[in-house]
Amino acid sequence: MQRDLEKLTPQEARMMFRRNEWLKPTAGIASGFTQANLAILKKDLAFDFLLFCQRNPKPCPVLDVTEPGSPVPGMVAPEADIRTDIPKYRIYRHGNLEDEVTDIKAYWEDDMVAFLLGCSFTFEFPLMKNDIPVRHIEEKCNVPMFKTIIPCIPAGRFAGPLVVSMRPIPEKDLVRTVQVTSRFPAVHGAPVHIGNPAAIGIKDIFKPDFGDAVTIKEGEIPVFWACGVTPQAAAMQVRPELMITHAPGYMFITDMKEEKFGVL
Repeated sequence: MQRDLEKLTPQEARMMFRRNEWLKPTAGIASGFTQANLAILKKDLAFDFLLFCQRNPKPCPVLDVTEPGSPVPGMVAPEADIRTDIPKYRIYRHGNLEDEVTDIKAYWEDDMVAFLLGCSFTFEFPLMKNDIPVRHIEEKCNVPMFKTIIPCIPAGRFAGPLVVSMRPIPEKDLVRTVQVTSRFPAVHGAPVHIGNPAAIGIKDIFKPDFGDAVTIKEGEIPVFWACGVTPQAAAMQVRPELMITHAPGYMFITDMKEEKFGVL
């Protein structure tokens, strides 16, 4: 089954999500295509959020921004509908998580702007091609994600802590892991921290703030990448009237090949 999921085209994957046939994280789906985080805000907050992304490109690398009121991400998937083509969404009101849903048509308003941000799921296939294990794919669960004590640079009404994703990497593969992921700056790029979780404010590596805990084997080192869930942490502090995001790990799959965002 995993192999079949890898072979899906982005269009096939999005239709599967639209029909609610897949309600799990999207890691391992549509091999070779870029996955993206989602943040939707009303137009009056869009500039502040865009400025926040511009000042914090590591956790918030912008791939596309929709026209106000349009659900079509024309730059990265012109046939998609941002309201239906993700397996699970989160609805935040005044910074509080109100609901998780599989379709946001009932919440969509004419002044909404959708931001698609690069996702580290994109560089996981290149890691596996280099025989570097990706544990949450092996264990068929969600990637573990943690709030840190590293502050983002504030912009307008937006501020908050950096959120990171974690993958345990064999010590012998650390250098190659940095080399591989550094080629993809548009999807978080190189790690922001390697080793001691406490140094960035993580008290328990087996109790993530988002996603699932994974096994860390002997000889493996926890490696941390900036994560596109960072806007959700910011929303909890900024408390906008309404903000819609993807559920952590449930990403939007674009039509863009991962290599389009690779650099030599």
